[in-house]
Amino acid sequence: SPALPAAPVSARVSRAGPSSINASVYCRVESYEVGQKKCISDVRRTFCLFVTFDLLFITMLWIIELNVVNGGIQQQLEKEVLHYDYHASFFDIFLLAVFRFASLILAYAVCKLRHWWAIAITTALCCAFLIIKVILSKAADSGAFGYLLPIISFVLAWIETWLLDFKVLPQENEDESRCLSFMEQAARAPLLCAGPVSDGQFYSPPESVADSDEEPDDKQDPGRGLI
Repeated sequence: SPALPAAPVSARVSRAGPSSINASVYCRVESYEVGQKKCISDVRRTFCLFVTFDLLFITMLWIIELNVVNGGIQQQLEKEVLHYDYHASFFDIFLLAVFRFASLILAYAVCKLRHWWAIAITTALCCAFLIIKVILSKAADSGAFGYLLPIISFVLAWIETWLLDFKVLPQENEDESRCLSFMEQAARAPLLCAGPVSDGQFYSPPESVADSDEEPDDKQDPGRGLI
């Protein structure tokens, strides 16, 4: 006998029931909402770590610059901090890194801002300050660090801008759109399971008589009527 026909998708969905169908969708939506409430996203956390690295790296380079110059670190601190000179001191680049760190952490870690205007302002201010600093400062008198500190600060500011604009914000928007699609599926799933399908709609056809030597009674031999 031929095999039973496969039940359609709608029948399998109806037999499964709305609760079993929507369970995975609801779990995904709830896990996404709980994750958004408890902590920040992974890409935003990576961005905040890189901002912290920016501050620590600039601080380390500035301390190395203080030790390299003759006179010792204490004397150089008094010269660059207490007797600050815009043309010769690199203390302002350290303060610029502190300003960039405080602004970005406050905007994107504490306030969880989802727009690029905060980092656009900080990057524009840092770049303008560094360009003027390089033009007016006496970088040649400080050796290699006179060029290294402004260049590295400039590059790190633009890397942070790239990370936020091309990684953090697009990834979070994609996660949000995926969550909305899950919620729409959860709202439409009960409509797809309006009512169960009866098992009587699926039946096996009667068994056919195949390879049988017996002939049906209603069929007569045409030669018998001539005899």
